[in-house]
Amino acid sequence: MGGNFALLPVPLDCTPWQTRHNSVIGIPQWKIEEVLEERATAAGARVLRGAAVTRVESDETGVAVTAGGVEVRARYLVACDGGHSTVRKLLGLPFPGRAGTHQAVLTDIRLTAVSSLVPKRMGHISTLTRRVGDYWAMLVPVEGDLYRFTFGRADQADTVRDVPVTREEIATALREVYGEETTLGAVENASRFSDATRQLERYRVGRVLFAGDAAHIHSPLGAQGLNLGMQDAFNLGWKLAAVIQDRAPSGLLDSYHAERHPVAAQVLHHTSAQRVLADTNPSEDVAALRDIFIDLLRLPDANRHLAGLISGLSLRYELPGDHPLTGQRVPDADLVTEAGATRLSALFGAGHAVLLDLAGAVPDGLRLPPRVDLVRATCATDLGAAALLIRPDGYVCWAADTSADRGETLLATIESGLTTVR
Repeated sequence: MGGNFALLPVPLDCTPWQTRHNSVIGIPQWKIEEVLEERATAAGARVLRGAAVTRVESDETGVAVTAGGVEVRARYLVACDGGHSTVRKLLGLPFPGRAGTHQAVLTDIRLTAVSSLVPKRMGHISTLTRRVGDYWAMLVPVEGDLYRFTFGRADQADTVRDVPVTREEIATALREVYGEETTLGAVENASRFSDATRQLERYRVGRVLFAGDAAHIHSPLGAQGLNLGMQDAFNLGWKLAAVIQDRAPSGLLDSYHAERHPVAAQVLHHTSAQRVLADTNPSEDVAALRDIFIDLLRLPDANRHLAGLISGLSLRYELPGDHPLTGQRVPDADLVTEAGATRLSALFGAGHAVLLDLAGAVPDGLRLPPRVDLVRATCATDLGAAALLIRPDGYVCWAADTSADRGETLLATIESGLTTVR
């Protein structure tokens, strides 16, 4: 299904942003978490379930944490513990922003019977949203009898955030919006959310770093939360590895805040704008604004801009360098190397930076720093340069159009691009 801006009925098309996936791919968060946990445990990590963090103490050499009675100490702590972050609260950090103005429920359910009002297939979000009386709701078919159900009421305040979602509450909303024939079976999970908008002032506090909802929360319009948190992790991961392995100064971690804080601030900004347009009971003025915006979304340039904004595909970091590709993401192009055909994304499995030579621009015998892989390849797609140095998170930190551009400073440029404190 196409992406959306403010639930408006014009799909966002990501095709101009050179991606293999020009529309939204709905992957439940728990499935992604399963993959991440499997990968983490295979690499030697321990996952403690039900172990609440009760103490965090940081000094100049490391961080001590007590969780579920287990005490651990490490050089750094990364808090990825959600919008109600315990780590953030234990450190007494302010979380400035705006409280929510409405409350909603998100639940995965199974239906034993459906009315003609229940969607038979997944489609654009604008076709799945209904309003009946005080209720607004969206029912999305997942597979078989499994549906993702989101609903709220006009009189539902943010004050009930911590009250458990009941089966009867879900069943009542289903009946009201989708008719008496729609019968609730199992409730797989259920939680409440609001449109609260908040962001930490600093993502790094000494040896503690914050990522995902622990660092920023926003209205779920545009379904950007998971992508935003994942990109936080990709940006921080390679930098933290470089510092811990003494390949970069600890100050490199400051560039995590410098690069990611503005990205989340932008998401908070445009989700606030979307809240106005997505009002389920708009005023006459807002309805007129929606009509104008729908017309604008049908213009290719406007659609392209918002598609890049919502998907994150247009993100560009402010990195040093004169080449126009510097700071941009590299599309997942098809390559042919000495080992055969592959995709660009496959080159990053080891978590290394990649020096991609597409036109013999990199001299033979060049001694590269550790964890930088030289890959010589051809590509049917024009990537815009003869050679590119790509960070482990997929963003260009150096590029050259011809072999003459490499000069004698290529190694210094590589070192600087991957270790410079910005």
